[in-house]
Amino acid sequence: MAFSHIFLFSFFMVLSVSLVFASEPSPLQDFCVADKTSPVFVNGVACKNPSLVTADDFTFSGLDIAGDTRNKQGLSVNLVTVDKFPGLNTYGVMPERLDFAPKGLNSPHIHPRATEVLTVIKGSLYVGFITTDNKLFSKVMNKGDVFVFPIGLAHFQYNFGEVDVEAFSVLNSQNPGVVRISDSLFGSHPAIPDDILAKAFMLDKKTVDYIQSQF
Repeated sequence: MAFSHIFLFSFFMVLSVSLVFASEPSPLQDFCVADKTSPVFVNGVACKNPSLVTADDFTFSGLDIAGDTRNKQGLSVNLVTVDKFPGLNTYGVMPERLDFAPKGLNSPHIHPRATEVLTVIKGSLYVGFITTDNKLFSKVMNKGDVFVFPIGLAHFQYNFGEVDVEAFSVLNSQNPGVVRISDSLFGSHPAIPDDILAKAFMLDKKTVDYIQSQF
């Protein structure tokens, strides 16, 4: 085999392995507590001087408090970001609390950078995700049940009952991102032309204009 062929083969083998194991970078020290005052721009948040770190940087309080679900969706999501919890920086993890009013909905959305593991603490939830070939995997979850939503796939949670529901999630990224499908398509700025949305959803333009006005 010619040298050039060996080089190309080796290059693509290394590239394929790198892609398989691609993830957020592992920390190179014991911790990298986020320095929210730093002007340095990095892929994440710059580290605070270790001599200034305290135990409080590794503590967050408040997930015992129910969120306000008095909104159109009947949903409250309390994301524990690095801004709130500096000790999470570089560890590729983010917890959140979700509260659902009766008939509350966490509308179909995508986390482009994270897989989500959800646990129901109180009540029952109907949850599901849709694969790239449009297959729905769904389940009714009760107290103590755990469900995983694969990275990058559209998913939802719905409280079909008459009592409040409490759940907790963990995402394997400190910045998972949230792309809400309805908001993205009907609430974009500037707006997607209504003839495009009308054709995509097989609706008339007046209906599209009405939906857009709700966002």
